[in-house]
Amino acid sequence: MQAPSLGGVQVPRGDGKTVVRLRHGSSLNDFADKIDANPASLVTVLFHLGEMATATQSLDEDTFGTLANELGYIIEMVSAEEEDRELLGAFDIDLDAELADESDDQLSARPPVVTVMGHVDHGKTKLLDAIRSADVVAGEAGGITQHIGAYQIHTEHEGLERAVTFIDTPGHEAFTAMRARGAQVTDIAILVVAADDGVMPQTVEALNHAQSAGVPIVVAVNKVDKEGANPDKIRQQLTEYNLVAEEYGGDTMFVEISALQRMGIDQLIEAVLLTADAALDLRANADKDARGVAVEANLDKGRGAVATVLVQSGTLRVGDAIVAGTAHGRVRAMFDEHGETVSEATPARPVLVLGLASVPRAGDTFLVAPDERTARQIAEKREAAERAALLAKRRKRISLEDFTSALQQGKVETLNLVLKGDVSGAVEALEDALLKIDVGEEVALRVIHRGVGAITQNDVNLATVDNAIILGFNVKYAERVEDLADREGVDVRFYSVIYQAIDDVESALKGMLKPEYEEVQLGTAEVREIFRSSKFGNIAGSLVRSGVIRRNAKARVLRNGTMVAENLSIESLKRFKDDATEVRDGYECGIGLGSYNDLRAEDVIETYEMQEKPRS
Repeated sequence: MQAPSLGGVQVPRGDGKTVVRLRHGSSLNDFADKIDANPASLVTVLFHLGEMATATQSLDEDTFGTLANELGYIIEMVSAEEEDRELLGAFDIDLDAELADESDDQLSARPPVVTVMGHVDHGKTKLLDAIRSADVVAGEAGGITQHIGAYQIHTEHEGLERAVTFIDTPGHEAFTAMRARGAQVTDIAILVVAADDGVMPQTVEALNHAQSAGVPIVVAVNKVDKEGANPDKIRQQLTEYNLVAEEYGGDTMFVEISALQRMGIDQLIEAVLLTADAALDLRANADKDARGVAVEANLDKGRGAVATVLVQSGTLRVGDAIVAGTAHGRVRAMFDEHGETVSEATPARPVLVLGLASVPRAGDTFLVAPDERTARQIAEKREAAERAALLAKRRKRISLEDFTSALQQGKVETLNLVLKGDVSGAVEALEDALLKIDVGEEVALRVIHRGVGAITQNDVNLATVDNAIILGFNVKYAERVEDLADREGVDVRFYSVIYQAIDDVESALKGMLKPEYEEVQLGTAEVREIFRSSKFGNIAGSLVRSGVIRRNAKARVLRNGTMVAENLSIESLKRFKDDATEVRDGYECGIGLGSYNDLRAEDVIETYEMQEKPRS
C-alpha cells in the first residue's frame, strides 16, 4: 500500500514480513525496482534517516537494513554463490539440477588431485621434479617442455595403470587463495617435512590450512639420506597436531623419501592412491559440458590470455565457448604438460587453454556456455556485479563488536581466531588462556591457526575463508598486508598484554564490550642511517614511508616485522638542521626517540595516537 513516509514522501510500505532479496553492492535503484517505488523518494527517506546517498550508489547491508526497517521490509542479502546461480539460471544453466540428475552408472572414477605443501627449503620443488621425472609417460614423451601450473603422471598400482594430477604451485599461498574464492580443488595434500629439520612454523601453517579445508594428508618425510635425519622424531612431533602415523595406531600415512636421490617416490605415489581409495569417493560424470577451476593464468606476449584449467566434471573440447570468472572466450587450442596439443580434457585433467579474451584469476570457476554470446553476457554481468560489490561502502566480515548480534541471529556459533605472536611461548600461553574462557554451550571458540612472526597475506587469506579474527601479540603487519586486510574486511587486533586480549575476546563472547580507546596509525618511517649526538643521543636518519611523522606522537620500533620497543615518543624531529612539527610521506628527516638508542638501519619507526572509539 502507498503511505506517507518521512518528510511526506509517498513510498510503498511493507507489512514487516515482506522479504526483499538483494545482491551485495546493490543501489537504491535496485531496491526501488524490487518494491516498485520511485528511487528519488528512497533517496529522500534515507536522507531523513541521516544517510546521504545517490540512487546509483552501491550501499552496504547496514544501510539497506535501516531503510528496510523504516519501510516495513526485511532485507536478505544474497551470497556470491547464490547470486551466481541466479545469474546462470537466467541463462537456463542450472548447476544443482545437473548434479541431482547424475546417477551411479553415469559416474566413472577420476584421478586424485594433489597439492604439495610444507616449510620453505624442505624440498617441495625437488619432490615435484622427482615425481615428474619418475613418470613413465613423461619419459617416453621426451620430458616436460612447458610449465603449465598442473600436470598428470601415470603409474602402475595393483596391476592397473592409474593417473595422479599434481597442482604445481607448491605452498599453501595458492591453496588458500583458491579456497578464498570458493574453489575446493585439492583432494589430497602431501605435507613435506625435512627429517633433519623437524616441524617448522610453515609446516604447522600448511597443516592448519589443509585440516581447515578438510583435506586428507599424506606426510612425506624428506631428506632421510642426510646425516642427522630422524624420521621418528617427525612422527612424534606431528602427533601433537592430530596427525598420528599408522605405526602408532593412527590413520595418516608417513612415507620416508629423498627427493634428491629419487628414493621412495613410488611408495609416496602409492600412499596417495591408497589414501584416495580409502578416504575419498573420486568419481565424476565425463558425459556433459565441462566445469572446473582455473589453476593459474597469465598474459602471454604471443598467445594472449593463457589459462591452466583443471576439469572437475564433464569433458572440455576445442571449440567450446567458456566463461571463467569474468573472462570469456572460445577454446582455440589446448595443450598438455608436454606441450602436445589435445582435443579434449576429461575430469581431473589439467590443460593449458588458449582463446580467452581476458585473464581469469587463480581459483575462478569455469563452465562451458551454450554459445559465445551467452558466455560474454555471463562474464559481463559477473563483472558488473563484482564492481558494484567493491563499490559498497564497507565489507566487514565479522568483528568482535558484531559477533554478539550475529550470534543472536543464529548466523555464528563459533568464533574463529588466528593467533600470531613474537615468540611461540607467548602464542601458546595466549591460546591456553583463551580456550579456558567459559561462556556456556551456546558458543565455541576455535583457534584455526597459530604462528610466530608478522601477520602475513596467508593469515589474512585464511581469516577471509573461515570468517576469522586475527589477534597479533607484539607483532605487526608484514609488507602490504594491511591494505589486503582492509580490502577483505578482516578484523585484526593488536595487543602487548595478554589479559587485554583475553578480556576483549571474553567480552565479545559475553556481549559486554565497553567503549575503548583505539590506536590510529599516523605514519611509518624507515631508518636509513644512525647519527650519534652527544646532546640528543642517537638520531635516526629516516625516510617517511607512509602517512605523517609528528613530534611528541607515540611510537614503537619494528625489526623484521616484530616489535622490539613499545611506548616510546618522538622527542625530536628535524628536517636537515631545522626543527619540524611534522614530516610527510616521501621526505627525509632525523628522528630522536629520547633515551631509546638501540636503533639499527632498516628498522621501521611506527607512530600512532589513541582515539576514543565508541563500541557499537
